[in-house]
Amino acid sequence: MLTLYIANKNYSSWSLRPWILMTQLGLTFEEKLVPFGGQENASRFSSFSPTAKVPCLQDGEILVWDSLAIIEYLAEQVPEIWPADRVARAWARCAAAEMHSGFGAIRNGCTMNCGLRVRLHQWPDSLEAEWRRIDSLWQQGLTRFGGPFLAGEHFSAVDAFFAPLAFRAQSYAPPLSASAQAYVQHLLALPGMQAWYEAALAEPWRDEEHETEAREAGVWLEDLRTN
Repeated sequence: MLTLYIANKNYSSWSLRPWILMTQLGLTFEEKLVPFGGQENASRFSSFSPTAKVPCLQDGEILVWDSLAIIEYLAEQVPEIWPADRVARAWARCAAAEMHSGFGAIRNGCTMNCGLRVRLHQWPDSLEAEWRRIDSLWQQGLTRFGGPFLAGEHFSAVDAFFAPLAFRAQSYAPPLSASAQAYVQHLLALPGMQAWYEAALAEPWRDEEHETEAREAGVWLEDLRTN
């Protein structure tokens, strides 16, 4: 059986990507959640991950790390992970790769913390520019391939890569077009996203590094976590 190592659902955007893809496509896997532990992260994660980071996928003797590598590994066995149409598949790979390697201002300025609703202290130009690019990218995919997902009718890897931004949009309320906001709500309503969110709110752990990032970002309007 496949084993997917992840970290806290409240914080770990990288963990969400393969988890939501595997969950939405009905793949059978064992989840192993190892919570963040501040300066102890390396020792916590190095027992299963060569980079001491999450996510990490184990398939028998095969170990696959990095979210994009995991998804490409799974795609060798599950063709539905990428769109069947060649044009849509090419676009989806480009968009997923752009998300994987970019958008540093969003990652830093809108840290993932599923349970919070935050009013940012400021919206620097770099952050606004990256949300505009996200909006444009989403509109392009939805318009070109007909929706309701980015590359067409079915949920695929490109949606998994942008799934953490749905939680970020919920937390920070960036300015989005009507179609982009509808896409966010569509993602948030997925059964897998609902399950992740409920588990995130119920987690007992708090990692001070992630909490500090959220406190520095802006004013907390709500903290919906139950523990």
